[in-house]
Amino acid sequence: MNEEATAKLADITARIARAADTARRNPAEVTLIAVSKTRTADEIAPLVAAGQRDFGENRVQEAQGKWPALMDAHPNVRLHLIGQLQSNKAEDAVAMAHAIHGVDRPSLVTALAHAMDKIGKRPTCFIQVNLADEPQKGGCAVADLPSLLKEALQADLPIVGLMCVPPADLEPSPWFALLAKLARDYGLSGLSMGMSGDFESAVKIGSTHVRVGTALFGERA
Repeated sequence: MNEEATAKLADITARIARAADTARRNPAEVTLIAVSKTRTADEIAPLVAAGQRDFGENRVQEAQGKWPALMDAHPNVRLHLIGQLQSNKAEDAVAMAHAIHGVDRPSLVTALAHAMDKIGKRPTCFIQVNLADEPQKGGCAVADLPSLLKEALQADLPIVGLMCVPPADLEPSPWFALLAKLARDYGLSGLSMGMSGDFESAVKIGSTHVRVGTALFGERA
């Protein structure tokens, strides 16, 4: 199991490096987030042993069930919350996460700011943008981005970049390019974009955080 995890991690890391090289970027600028949602601690442990340090979870409740013990055992592991976050889970999210990728509405900005002030901990944050205005997805509309960003900065949230999930049935590159342009327009350097099927395209367009699950863990049972 450890050998398999090591081989998969080496493969993904090499592919990120090649994509970065093509774009004349430093591969060290790209953080690989292993998406561990629905995976057990036993499935995660071999990747940690192989040297993976950043992991992504969708749901706070699920993360609370497995990450406290994993982080006690491996203090240098970093947890990213990459799913839609309910405002009533903001305090739990701030308490355990190193980064929150799904900031997408004013009520969540308020809840996160309150939680950060209360706990005295400020995880880095990405604003999620719903580029194609898909009703089933989280993220703020492109038109609402300026006002949401302004609110987040006024609330002293540590906003480092933007995040997106492109439409599943369309070529992702134009959407990645749009997110990169929006980030440049607002002076943000972080780009959380790219998943198992398209992370190389995302890296070539400037992604700083790729979220890879299946390619590292295999298909879900």
